[in-house]
Amino acid sequence: MNTEIRQLFPATDNLVYLNSAAVAPLPSIAVAAVEEQLRDVSLHGSVNYGSWVETKGRCRSLVAELLNVKKENIAFLRNTSDGFATVANGIDWENGDNIVSFAGEFPSNFYPWRMVRDRFGVELRLCSETNGRIDIDEMLSMVDSKTKIVSISAIQFSTGFRADLARIGEVAREHGALLSVDIIQAFGALPLDLTGIGVDIAAGASHKWLCAPEGCGILFLSDLALERIRPALVGWISVPDPWDFDKREQPFHPNALALESGTGPAALFYGLEQSLSLLKRVGIDNIRRHNFDLSDLVCDGVSESPFDIVSCRAEDAKSQIIAIRHRGDRSPIEIFKHLQNAGIVISPRGDKLRIAPHFFNDRSDVETLLSALREF
Repeated sequence: MNTEIRQLFPATDNLVYLNSAAVAPLPSIAVAAVEEQLRDVSLHGSVNYGSWVETKGRCRSLVAELLNVKKENIAFLRNTSDGFATVANGIDWENGDNIVSFAGEFPSNFYPWRMVRDRFGVELRLCSETNGRIDIDEMLSMVDSKTKIVSISAIQFSTGFRADLARIGEVAREHGALLSVDIIQAFGALPLDLTGIGVDIAAGASHKWLCAPEGCGILFLSDLALERIRPALVGWISVPDPWDFDKREQPFHPNALALESGTGPAALFYGLEQSLSLLKRVGIDNIRRHNFDLSDLVCDGVSESPFDIVSCRAEDAKSQIIAIRHRGDRSPIEIFKHLQNAGIVISPRGDKLRIAPHFFNDRSDVETLLSALREF
């Protein structure tokens, strides 16, 4: 990526920031847009309320375009957890139903299904992982005619394993189940064609690979999912004509807009719009190639350090996220703190360290990291 992009991210002036799988730094254009909206409210109150609504609408269109879905199938919530909780609470569960997922999912993609298990007696079937790779065959063998949801991350948060969503979706459809995907570690880092893959439910948020302010959750529901998931949390903007306060019996929106219960973080959408537009201009596939090149560079260099690569790096499963483990007795927390004190930011995850380069990073960032890792 060129220096113009890097200059938009002031964090790169002070840090070797390789932690976008946790929270990505904001580009200056997003910060300026948020400040502009807040200043507008400070000076004018609600005078320009219409512009806030229009900005949110443009964000919805950008998200839909980047995911290749219809904009009316996108709802904005608070975060990824809200998305899965909305789905879990909106399905009519029956005795004997089951949910199929992976045991190591991020908790956002576990606790809502655990709640369903505990409250409704639905069976929660969890497949396993070996050598940084999910056993997809095991997962698919768990799917049957009573499976209502198959839920998995597009990219696993702890190892970077990239799932074959098309294959999983095909088996889910054969059994009448909905394919539910946590896209937070993929959206903004690699192309996602949710319609082409056959995804029914996708939940994510703004603060990782989208490089946008935290607080803008994204939920996609396919037409089929909308038929099966009733709005469990509604409010005054869940109806087609919310400004007609006396029309109390109007129906709810027939699409994902019914899931938006009230006003949202207007200023944050201004930042989200700038970040999404930047990603679109650069090109998600260009970002994918850049990130994969940097992640390959990390893996090549780790071989010269006292660390082992935990992530599966097969072509059909690798991503921009790399997990490594120290061969000796140095703890991930100790290493993480040492690196952060040196201005190098990555994440400890269990017994591993997670490295996550993005499009504002360059080879010099990776080389600085690798040089520091060799010292352990």
